[in-house]
Amino acid sequence: MPKKLSHYDPTGRATMVDVSAKAATKRTAEASAFVVLKPAVLKALPQNPKGDPLEVARLAGIMAAKRTSELIPMCHPLPLSHIDVTLRLCENGVVIHSKVTTTAVTGVEMEALVAASIAALTVYDMCKALDKGIEIREVVLERKSGGKSGDYVRAPKKLSHGK
Repeated sequence: MPKKLSHYDPTGRATMVDVSAKAATKRTAEASAFVVLKPAVLKALPQNPKGDPLEVARLAGIMAAKRTSELIPMCHPLPLSHIDVTLRLCENGVVIHSKVTTTAVTGVEMEALVAASIAALTVYDMCKALDKGIEIREVVLERKSGGKSGDYVRAPKKLSHGK
């Protein structure tokens, strides 16, 4: 039997999934994003007058994960146990990785994806004075664990930043 979209009732109306019967279990999700930066922008990062763009983006990602249910209409508010956002410079941009953990009745995939996305947008915001052509690419769920649907690991793929 093919899977169906869970956020719609039988009439096609968008609805929040009722998770009240589900058991609270440990759930973790990891996501990533990549921000393409020109060499001149990468070289200028340490001298950014707005502050360290990577640290500001890291904090923005953490803050965003905590507010996911306010941004995505059908997301449940979750008690997050841990949020980790890392940013790493590479030769053509910034690799962003987020990991979010909870002990709750539903997963944290959206929180991990929001953390990576907002961190990427913050890098753009911090660097846009130098280049309006900055690109945000490859925002993806890397893995998740826990819950009824079990574990998921994204198939390895050669990304444009050589990860």
